[in-house]
Amino acid sequence: MAGVHRPGSPVSASDSSTRFTPAASSGSPDMRPEDYGPGAHGGGAIRRWQDGQAGHEEYEMDEFRPEDEEDDDDVAVTDDEDDESDDDGHDHHGRSGGSSSRGMMTRGRRKGGRSVAAASVATAESFELYTPDMERAVVRKFDRRLVVFVALLYMLSFLDRSNIGNARIAGMDEDLQTTPAWPSWYDWSLTSFYIAYIAFEWMSLLWRLIPAHIYVSMIVLSWGITASLQAIASSYPMLVALRFLLGIGEAGFTGIPFYLSFFFKRHELALRTAIFISAAPLATTFASSLAWLIIKLGQDGPIAPWRLLFLVEGFPSVVVAAIAWNVIPDSPETARYLTKEERRVARLRMRHEKPPSSSAAASKRTSKSSGGGSRRRPTAGAALRDALAVLADPVAWLTAAMFFLTNMAYASLPVFLPTILTQMGHSALTAQAMAAPPYLSAFLIVLATAHASDRIRSRSPLVAAHALASAAGYALLAFLPPSAGGAYDMARYLAVYPAAVGFFNVVVLLIAWTINNQAGEGRRGGAFALFQLVGQCGPLVGTRLYPLSEGPLYLRGMRVMAGAMLGVALLAGALRLYLVRLNGKLDDAAAGGSGSGRPGEVGEAEEEEGLVGRGRKRRRGEEEAFRYML
Repeated sequence: MAGVHRPGSPVSASDSSTRFTPAASSGSPDMRPEDYGPGAHGGGAIRRWQDGQAGHEEYEMDEFRPEDEEDDDDVAVTDDEDDESDDDGHDHHGRSGGSSSRGMMTRGRRKGGRSVAAASVATAESFELYTPDMERAVVRKFDRRLVVFVALLYMLSFLDRSNIGNARIAGMDEDLQTTPAWPSWYDWSLTSFYIAYIAFEWMSLLWRLIPAHIYVSMIVLSWGITASLQAIASSYPMLVALRFLLGIGEAGFTGIPFYLSFFFKRHELALRTAIFISAAPLATTFASSLAWLIIKLGQDGPIAPWRLLFLVEGFPSVVVAAIAWNVIPDSPETARYLTKEERRVARLRMRHEKPPSSSAAASKRTSKSSGGGSRRRPTAGAALRDALAVLADPVAWLTAAMFFLTNMAYASLPVFLPTILTQMGHSALTAQAMAAPPYLSAFLIVLATAHASDRIRSRSPLVAAHALASAAGYALLAFLPPSAGGAYDMARYLAVYPAAVGFFNVVVLLIAWTINNQAGEGRRGGAFALFQLVGQCGPLVGTRLYPLSEGPLYLRGMRVMAGAMLGVALLAGALRLYLVRLNGKLDDAAAGGSGSGRPGEVGEAEEEEGLVGRGRKRRRGEEEAFRYML
């Protein structure tokens, strides 16, 4: 015979059938669990429920299986509970709880057999609480083990694509030039890379279809081998072919920010993207410093300095590819460096990031097929449908257009700055050294900007501010009146700082903004592929704006870049206005009862699903809380 439980009385975690009496209140008949017991994972007891009815009625708790589930309602979570069951049915104190939430859970039934409330498997997992300290520990591990490692990979990637600018002034142009000489060979060696980079952007969708540890290892190995082989190029046509192959290998790596969205929440993503992308200016700084050292040491060596440069900077990627096989997890649940409890927290904390398009029916099907556990790998057909859906989304196109304009500068200045500096009259060694400080400044400011953007949970103000700063730097380079003497050259060199710092920051924020404003893994993957496909056409324009015939001032290229960055600022403002309008429509729909936003409910920006906190409300499913990030 099931016992009768009333608020405040102790409950046995091993009871699979328990009577309880809800507190008296008035209002909606929805049941709200305000205090979860150790058995919240399954057949154990839930201590106190409210059914919203006046008076007291007795309920009986019995086992509930996924096929009996009904629609979710709101729940209120408090911090009265101090222990919970693990996935194996035991709580933290080693007591035996009920059955696993993946297999069954409890439902409330009124005496006499009248059903009052039922909960889904997803609801059962919502009862598995974790503390802020537990979540912070998981995030810190992902930061140290995952984000830092992919930043290292991106640094190697950017190093291998951009060190051609350093190789050019180290003697590559003279050694590879054809007879008769064709001055456009260098431009085509840059263009061939981006043709492949654009043509194979579709590979970013493979992140959803191929296990990440296999995929990352293979593409890093491919670009490492190709980058090293540039050292044996005997002519420019051979180098152009190798650069094309390098573009194929690196195109598959552009999906890293999309991959990070599996591990981090929307408001956490900009800083992690910044750590990842900031490896680019760090790589440029490292490349310039290393190039200076290699040229210095290799001037009298048996190997041409530019060949040694390609070899020394390309081979480390081959070594790191083997490490990536063991370091890169396929999902939060498969990270080897997390404990069992931490993997559970990693899974639960991301449930709040469920897409608006995920219906209850879809969630039910997924729960039944996967046991309510880890994320299932979608089919190729589902990935294609999601990718095509974003083609009708103005938000995706606007961010892609901004990336196109920004990438004109992002891809061109690092490979042309050493040449620009030498044509100002500096030696090759001095130019290599002077190319590093602007990018080191960008590295530091990118991290600060991304942290601020995550704190204010907004992207557009900082995108516009940095785009305007970059436009101002390029405008100085374009319109500063020429004069003789060192002051003019110094002013032009200082103008490089806001130009470089600005576009690096804009790239970081645009990547995070694109992922933030697409709901669900499929749409995020499709939007990011579109973002890269359109944006990577920018370098095809940018790398053509600095022909040797227009040096050393390159006024036309500087004017075009100033206009492009000004256009980014204007588009950021326009997109913000459009998103405000879309959020207003979502608020209106919510006020009509189709989503969150009703008085007394906490929106996505303020709630933390699963965190223990007194009186904290949340919705079951982000489809009722999603708002576009401005």
